Amino acid sequence: MKNYSTQMDAAKKGIITQEMMHVAKDENITVERLMALMSEGQLVIPTNKNHTSLTPYGLGNALRTKINVNLGTSKDCLNIEEEFKKFQTAIDLGAEAIMDLSSYGDTKRFRRELIARSTAMIGTVPIYDGLVYYNKPLNEITEEEWLDVVEMHAEDGVDFITLHCGLNREIAEKIKNTNRLMPMVSRGGALIFSWMEMTGRENPFYEHFDQVLEICREYDVTISLGDACRPGCLADAGDIAQIAELVTIGELTKRAWKKDVQVIVEGPGHVPLNQIEANMTIQQSICSGAPFYVLGPLVTDVAPGYDHITSAIGGAIAASQGASFLCYVTPAEHLRLPNTDDVKEGIIACKIAAHAADVAKGLSGAALWDYKMSVARKNLDWDTMFELAIDPEKAKRYRKDSHPENPDTCTMCGKMCSIRNMKKAMAGDHVDIMD
Repeated sequence: MKNYSTQMDAAKKGIITQEMMHVAKDENITVERLMALMSEGQLVIPTNKNHTSLTPYGLGNALRTKINVNLGTSKDCLNIEEEFKKFQTAIDLGAEAIMDLSSYGDTKRFRRELIARSTAMIGTVPIYDGLVYYNKPLNEITEEEWLDVVEMHAEDGVDFITLHCGLNREIAEKIKNTNRLMPMVSRGGALIFSWMEMTGRENPFYEHFDQVLEICREYDVTISLGDACRPGCLADAGDIAQIAELVTIGELTKRAWKKDVQVIVEGPGHVPLNQIEANMTIQQSICSGAPFYVLGPLVTDVAPGYDHITSAIGGAIAASQGASFLCYVTPAEHLRLPNTDDVKEGIIACKIAAHAADVAKGLSGAALWDYKMSVARKNLDWDTMFELAIDPEKAKRYRKDSHPENPDTCTMCGKMCSIRNMKKAMAGDHVDIMD
């Protein structure tokens, strides 16, 4: 029988869990160091006790940067089969986490099936499901009902839940009394803000935070403290509302740790390139090194259709400066619900950002992947290049679409290929460019 309640509780007690051993081996880190970081809240292993198909993953700045994929149904696009295609694409491409953001249909059945199938961590935003589950006006949902939905998700096996606990009435007043260009772009944040305004009540997830922690502790759910005030445009980046909420989140983080509940802190958003490092530093300081989970950040507002790129640019910088968990962004961001192809594009862009950050951080083994690719290119070993490519399918298709005269070159340079010619010249062979 287990004599610990959560992974964090086990780490504090010096108990090595199977999940810890798996993560330590996978990350090439000692169990002792892993446990020390977990005890301090700087590393988490989100593993709900009821998610039996899960492969454990660790989140923390000392580990490889992980990525999350959002999917889920909406009223305008209720296609369960398509969502499961997205899910399988995410699993096949190695995403470590999947967030079910469903807001319409039989959300409970969909969520339970996702959890039953998924080897990746599953996250949710219970407030979305509350509206579906109770099927009544927002302002008529009670505090107790909001908390009951949190417990339902925990019991179903969700590994991490996003709750906008830092949005209290004081922060809400800042939102109303500042000149923010876009007052709030967080869907969950806007819903709880609206509920607070209509009912005149305090945010139930803030007021009853201890009860939330009891639920998380019972099932070992990691709480992802959502940033309701994240900037939704460059003009609002780093403003008082964002920082004030972060201070409250820092206080809640410490309260959670006292209850042995694992914490992730969510971050921006839209941030200019020159502000990303400062954002990471501020969060690490205020939240005492809790793993930082960022959406992007997107470094410009003007690229609809290409926001997987704006996000990857920001994500690479953010992860190299302290973020440990990147939420992907697809080309469909700001435009529509993504399809399966959009999901793939978003995942690949996010994986590139995560790997680039890991190389920059000097993580053990990160640069070895690039070195192996360089050796394959030096040897003009196309099969190995394809095997090592982050997207082998696309690499093979591009080469197949344009056939070179010589099989050891490509149609960009042909016989003028520098690698081919240097190999011949260095060996003292005739360099036959015009032959």
